[in-house]
Amino acid sequence: MQLFLEPFELAFQQRALLGGALAAVALAVIGTWVIIRGMTFLGDALVHGVIPGIALAVLFDFHVLIGAALAAVVMIGGINLVHRQTSFSEDTGIGLLFVGMLALGVILISRTPSFTGSLTTILFGDALGLTTADLITAGVVAGLVVVGSALLYRPFLVLAFNEQKADLLGLRPTAAHTALLVLITLAIVGSSQTIGTLLVFGLLVGPSATAALLVRRVPAMMVTSALIGVASVAIGLVVSFYADTSGSATIAITPVVIFFVVLTGTSLRKSAQAGVRPADPGRT
Repeated sequence: MQLFLEPFELAFQQRALLGGALAAVALAVIGTWVIIRGMTFLGDALVHGVIPGIALAVLFDFHVLIGAALAAVVMIGGINLVHRQTSFSEDTGIGLLFVGMLALGVILISRTPSFTGSLTTILFGDALGLTTADLITAGVVAGLVVVGSALLYRPFLVLAFNEQKADLLGLRPTAAHTALLVLITLAIVGSSQTIGTLLVFGLLVGPSATAALLVRRVPAMMVTSALIGVASVAIGLVVSFYADTSGSATIAITPVVIFFVVLTGTSLRKSAQAGVRPADPGRT
């Protein structure tokens, strides 16, 4: 136990744990909807798509949430334009904007005086350098995501399984989809300072995918995903402390490792159950 607690005797490690836990909760809640709706590719694209907005915020010294929101609007508009004006699937527009927005973001960041430092912080975060202001932002974002998901639970749930039924019930699926994209963007940007825009995808998808292997009800998935996410942050910080690795990257890879451990365990359990299945009475 002392080995686990020792890293958190340091103040910056405590801030990293708190900031990471808040990010994990926000990403777990919204990540559940991403998994259920099969929006993983779009979620990954949004992770990269907000980078130009964050870069502009750094360049012109305004809040990153505003820049990220503007970039997300441009990206979503571009995806819809490609989908509506061509015979291509939505994935084509997502793929094009995925690369284009990431490249544009790096180009904009390259215009800053401290190119290398700014690029590293935006892409990979700085879990061990969180300030009180960062923690307040993370707390506000987590609160907004949780409250928003709770208020829009029914529209999101019906939309996830049957868009036509959502329309018939007057749940306004287009507005619900837009609200979901807003919450995804908010969660991504709110977590970018902790683990970076490139690594945030690990906490967005990893815990939620693992929870989907273990439970079926949506609220249970959210709670399980949040617990896995917070545990991933704690484990990642402890490992990075003793192994002297990047805190943000170690946090990001931990839920991926947990997913494959759980997947292996569930696969072995299913194989074992199939092996001890009772024999067919008709064959005896």
